[in-house]
Amino acid sequence: MAQARWFPNALLALLAAVLIGAGAAWLNNARAQAAPGGWSLCNQTSYIVEVATGRPDGKTVLVSGWLRLRPGECRLAATAPLTRGVHYTFARTSSAHRGGRRQWGGVSRLCVDPQASFAIENPPNCQAMGLEERTFRDIRINKRDSWRTIFSEPDPYTLTTARAAGLQRLLSDAGYETASPSGNYDPRRMANAIGRFRTERNIAPTATEEQLIDALETMARKRADAIGLTLCNRTAGKIWSAVARRRGEGWESRGWWALGPGGCARTIDDPLIQNVYFVEALLESPQGKRELAAGGESFCTSPAKFAILGREKCADRAYDIGLFTPISPQGREGVVVEFFERDFLLPGAKPKQLDLPKMADAEINSPTTGRAGRAPDTASGGAASGDIGEGGSGD
Repeated sequence: MAQARWFPNALLALLAAVLIGAGAAWLNNARAQAAPGGWSLCNQTSYIVEVATGRPDGKTVLVSGWLRLRPGECRLAATAPLTRGVHYTFARTSSAHRGGRRQWGGVSRLCVDPQASFAIENPPNCQAMGLEERTFRDIRINKRDSWRTIFSEPDPYTLTTARAAGLQRLLSDAGYETASPSGNYDPRRMANAIGRFRTERNIAPTATEEQLIDALETMARKRADAIGLTLCNRTAGKIWSAVARRRGEGWESRGWWALGPGGCARTIDDPLIQNVYFVEALLESPQGKRELAAGGESFCTSPAKFAILGREKCADRAYDIGLFTPISPQGREGVVVEFFERDFLLPGAKPKQLDLPKMADAEINSPTTGRAGRAPDTASGGAASGDIGEGGSGD
């Protein structure tokens, strides 16, 4: 299938003006939101973006999240008068979007609640408060009346074209094809896709563009939840997770996704079409990391984030070796794997390597024993949360 391409800005501007009846009013509203005094955040990307901010307050930093920005939307993060000094932002894309969660950050480490809305004084220890650390971008504000921070991506969108590109992306994420057979997007197909979505979802003709975007995000999130491989932490500790799967004629191992207690991450967001996939999980404890008891097959890993092609000669390539447990989707396009305390060995104990030397090429149609290697009966696609960064790795 030909690779789909986004519209050039000229066509996106035309779509914004023609396809969506209230386009001008929506854009004027976005501009009006950015005009008043205070610290405004503007989303000039084709994604729905969720933002956490940090603001100085005496000797501490007030951190809050998540402020949701539709494509082409501006919202106020703080009212005037502004406190001069360093402010902070960390942004991630909505989990409704395919291809892993993109992030906009920096080097300053602050605490967030990745699962829910929050407002805290930044504590010295994130984990002790049940929070997770993220690296925020420093924003030095030197005006008291107004300041504007823009989130962008390599394609140079304006507020107008970002909104049209966002609609295009959300339609694709929700399963509505907007590309021609050659892979190019055209306005007529997009207009037809919007019309079908409005009809099938009973969206009123008077619905605003904000309501249309929100409805598309809801549908795209449900669709995303029903496909791919999601890993969930059902322990009281922190889990570092990784996956391995076939890539063309070879294998790829990828990690690490950090899973806090109760947290989940969608590590593969394509429909599961292979007979076997592999997962690795390490549970942190005061005595050291605990490995999965189920055992598994050898794949290459690294202490830092990694995406490694091939599973041979790991040591010769300066990689570590981890044992990944095989799982089978059993014909399902989406599977949730849950990790419980009982799935892990005691600290220091080592799992056995499975005696399945040809497993990589075998037809595997049944899951391995052990809860961590088994897709629960309810796992036709649970909610995926947590952060996947660009290229598939998490924080």
